[in-house]
Amino acid sequence: MTRTDLPNRLDRLPWSPWHTRVAVALGVAWVLDGLEVTLVGSVGGVLERGDTLALSAAQVGWSGSLYIAGAVLGALAFGRMTDRLGRRRLFLITLAIYMAGSLATAFAPGFAFFAACRFVTGLGIGGEYAAINSAIDELIPARVRGRVNLAINGSFWLGAALGAGLSLLLLDVRVLGPVWGWRAAFLAGGVMAAAILLVRRHVPESPRWLAAHGRLDEARRIVLAIEDEAIRRHGALPPVAGTSPVAGRSPTLLQVARILVRDYRRRSAVALGLMVAQAFFYNAIFFTYSLVLTRFHGVAEGRVGLYVFPFALANVLGPLLLGPLFDVVGRRRMIAATYVSAGLGLALTGWAFAQGWLDARSQAWCWSAVFFLASAAASSAYLTVSEIFPLEMRAVAIAVFYAVGTGLGGFAGPALFGELIGTGSHAAVALGYAVAAAMMAAAGLGALRHGVDAERKSLEDIAPPLPARRPDEPS
Repeated sequence: MTRTDLPNRLDRLPWSPWHTRVAVALGVAWVLDGLEVTLVGSVGGVLERGDTLALSAAQVGWSGSLYIAGAVLGALAFGRMTDRLGRRRLFLITLAIYMAGSLATAFAPGFAFFAACRFVTGLGIGGEYAAINSAIDELIPARVRGRVNLAINGSFWLGAALGAGLSLLLLDVRVLGPVWGWRAAFLAGGVMAAAILLVRRHVPESPRWLAAHGRLDEARRIVLAIEDEAIRRHGALPPVAGTSPVAGRSPTLLQVARILVRDYRRRSAVALGLMVAQAFFYNAIFFTYSLVLTRFHGVAEGRVGLYVFPFALANVLGPLLLGPLFDVVGRRRMIAATYVSAGLGLALTGWAFAQGWLDARSQAWCWSAVFFLASAAASSAYLTVSEIFPLEMRAVAIAVFYAVGTGLGGFAGPALFGELIGTGSHAAVALGYAVAAAMMAAAGLGALRHGVDAERKSLEDIAPPLPARRPDEPS
């Protein structure tokens, strides 16, 4: 098998402006996702007005479901293409699809067109998950991979805050008002994507992917250019420690399934548990956030957006402040700590809610504290899936676990909590919180027992190329 020092050269690099540019250019995918999800939630009531699209409540709900369905299908379709055609080509294509969908949404004349645009926008965002997570892990030095990945995944909530702010501003009658404001909000998302598309054109292909596809000379030129910039800023680089085997061609989907179930079954079980638990936890709470505030705490619909800001801030700060510990304390310990503590926090919040001890403000602060921990936990799930499988199937593995996690947790959570909230019973809603809390705790303990100590390790050491792969063994 061919060996190369390229992965080791990438992992020894000091952090440089080049890494910052890559993190910003690629990480905006989560900002855009947060923007889209929050916009739909914030303008949903406006779209029911007769002078806008005159949608029914059910149609607003279906548009959200179609966005999620598009994201799931986009992840599966584009994840496979990312492994075969390259990270760079796909993170340009998927961003262009998102841009087209968001821009077209702004011109929707009715429900059918609006729903189709939301589906297309979801396709682009779902494809982004696979392409971006693959590229980030393969370009970022191993010693800081955890904190960078968590910070980027946590930026979803910057988009959520931006979406809430845009809706409050543009829907104000003193600015654009409801009739035109919702269109301007979606137009702004598309314009932002167009600007980022121009920046992404300068992000290179993953040298690891190029080497796996026999393009070693091109991979060396990219690594040399990155090293030259690092040397100009930091001086001489440390010596390269050894070589790593070069990955082979992408396996077929049947081979991927066999590898996940047979060779990496423990890792697959851990990844599935983490993804399903965080998807249920987040979607159950976030998609019914406004309902709890309006129905149980009497918050006016026009003021719900104000309660998004502390919630979003906590979700951004969690990965930023806790992320470094995933590289220092270790993956398994920190995953378990954040998952279990988030579950415990939600269980206690549910108990206080059932007792009638919380008003709108204290409920929001409790959720903010819980999701400070849960945001780091959820981000660590994406980190786990993106670094514990071989390069040849990394993107499709991310896509599979994202799709299954979102499909199970993302669809079931909002539906279940919607029914519980509809009962008007504090105790029923608290029971739903308890279910979500138990799922998080179980997933965290599973990761502690069967997870992988991936901190500060090369991707090739965590998951060797397929011809050289080891059977899945307990860590």
